[in-house]
Amino acid sequence: MDKLKLILLTIVALALVGFLGYWAVNTMQSGTEFQASEKINELEKENKDLKKEVEDLTDQLANFEVKDEEIAPIAIEEPAPKPTTTSTTNTTSTTNTTTTNTYKNQTLINELQKLADDRVVLEFKNVGSKVGTVQKFLNVYNKTSNRVDNDFGDGTRKLVIAFQKDQGLSADGGVGYSTLNKMIAWLKKQG
Repeated sequence: MDKLKLILLTIVALALVGFLGYWAVNTMQSGTEFQASEKINELEKENKDLKKEVEDLTDQLANFEVKDEEIAPIAIEEPAPKPTTTSTTNTTSTTNTTTTNTYKNQTLINELQKLADDRVVLEFKNVGSKVGTVQKFLNVYNKTSNRVDNDFGDGTRKLVIAFQKDQGLSADGGVGYSTLNKMIAWLKKQG
């Protein structure tokens, strides 16, 4: 009986050693396989680090763009040119003198005059360069440097109403012919 136990124990031990040998051979990698798997792990880690860096840079860019939008443009006033006088003499020795006034905000006056001549009416929620012209005027009038975004929003509407009240106009918040003419007249008074 002892012999039988010894034979069974030997068979079990051999089976166990065989199984462990089989497992070791199957899980063992060659040198090139090991290097390849190490390289894959290294590249995956590098890829993860690069993704994190892209996310950080994207966040920084988003913060930069927001800060850039928050920076109000500086209003640059043109120096006031002196009025020019031209003289013309005809053959009968009579001199005709014509004086052309040029104002420090002449470009803005011209833009507003074009809107008035075209009978443009601007209202809340309008967008475009015509609205931008009104916003430029409001910056000059209020001595501010608010962003000119070409969008007739609530802020622009409130500033138009305040201007209309100051000038004795009907304060409806819309910019029509009479408001444009008051804007032009105010600019001309400034020189």
